Amino acid sequence: MIVLLLGGARSGKSLLAEFAASRCRKPVVYVAPAVVEDDDFARRVQIHRERRPPDWETAEPGARLVEYVQGAPRATLLIDSLGSWVAASPDFDVDAEGFCDAVRLYDGDVVMVSEEVGLGVHPSTHLGGRFRDALGSLNSQVAAVADKVYLVVAGRTVELQVPTGLLAPPGHAGWS
Repeated sequence: MIVLLLGGARSGKSLLAEFAASRCRKPVVYVAPAVVEDDDFARRVQIHRERRPPDWETAEPGARLVEYVQGAPRATLLIDSLGSWVAASPDFDVDAEGFCDAVRLYDGDVVMVSEEVGLGVHPSTHLGGRFRDALGSLNSQVAAVADKVYLVVAGRTVELQVPTGLLAPPGHAGWS
């Protein structure tokens, strides 16, 4: 099963992803591609670590997420978050196709968290716009290979459906 949880900051997506992963096959590996560079983020990472079960392993592949998933041990992977992976990658350039292939071929469940970047204001900087575009594109590609996609708002979820019929743009990858 491949599950993607999208949401804004402090929406509850990580907590829900942890719950979902706990209901999948054991063992669970928490995959954190973030690079911790400041005290505030370090505190947030510590809070995440403290609430996870002690038997969960942690992997920190940074920008090498594709390679990690390709060689990961058979487990449930909880990847938190795709935005951190994009941010950790030079020029926000990630191998989205390679990542989607690795997730699709992985022999275990994958639960992913990502920031929804399309609901906010237009970024005021060129760099912010490039990040939004890179992560927005990645989110769409990952959603196309996921079995379930949820939008998380205020700790509540809405399952996102694949557009069909009149709502599906012609020739759009992953859509019927």
